[in-house]
Amino acid sequence: MAMGAADVVPGVSGGTIAFISGIYEELITSINNINLKTLKIWKEKGFKAFWNALNGNFLLALFLGVFISLFSLATIVSWLLENEPILLWSFFFGLVAASIYFVGKGIEKWNFFTVLMLIIGASVAFFITTLPPNENVDSLPYLFLSGAIAVCAMILPGISGAFILVLLGSYKTILEAVHERDFKIIITVGLGAIVGLLSFARLLKWMFKNHKNATLAVLTGFILGSLPKIWPWKKVLTTKTFGDKVIPISEMNISPFSFEGDNQLFFAVLLSVIGFSLIFILERVASKK
Repeated sequence: MAMGAADVVPGVSGGTIAFISGIYEELITSINNINLKTLKIWKEKGFKAFWNALNGNFLLALFLGVFISLFSLATIVSWLLENEPILLWSFFFGLVAASIYFVGKGIEKWNFFTVLMLIIGASVAFFITTLPPNENVDSLPYLFLSGAIAVCAMILPGISGAFILVLLGSYKTILEAVHERDFKIIITVGLGAIVGLLSFARLLKWMFKNHKNATLAVLTGFILGSLPKIWPWKKVLTTKTFGDKVIPISEMNISPFSFEGDNQLFFAVLLSVIGFSLIFILERVASKK
């Protein structure tokens, strides 16, 4: 459910939540279990053997949580983005900042190559966050492609699938489809996401198996490079209207003390600390189990 809530926010990745909750590699491995070889087990040994080979209980629990969250929390998160953006971004800023340490400590050996991969990852993520969003698009083939691309970002810590949808011009269409239960659009995006997920998970599994330190360094860089995007205090420089909604095109991070209006500094810092602490609480609970 936490992954689903994070994926609604343009700037926060569900992959980051998967990583800090200790399920990331199991998620990648389990997605890779969805193939013809596993289906053959169903035919030869029955459904129970197939379900075990698929790691079905894990996938069912996880994706059920994500979908429940998307349909129940999407409205709440959208309201918070509209009405309490500083408090929401502050919580996620603390959460993501702590996850840089959490993901980075998994790197067993630091050398020139891993540092270079970290810098490349951070640069790519930062560059993506500076791109302007496109016009709103509601073509079904384009939404299918959007789902495939965005889901790849969703399982990468630091790169937000929701923000990729904003860049592609599909975010507003998909969010409205979820709110209005437009199943034609939801199913189209979902099918695109399945195709993208099954394809990209194989690449990630290979990278973890053969180049784990370099992969972790890139992922740590992705998270580091995404931090400027979720800095709570911003000055909007230019905007663009999508239908009846105004979306910032270019923003500048500013000091909370120079922020015009009620900057809610005390509560923002408190929520950042809560978000930061939550990572270490999760880690301690996960290590005990």
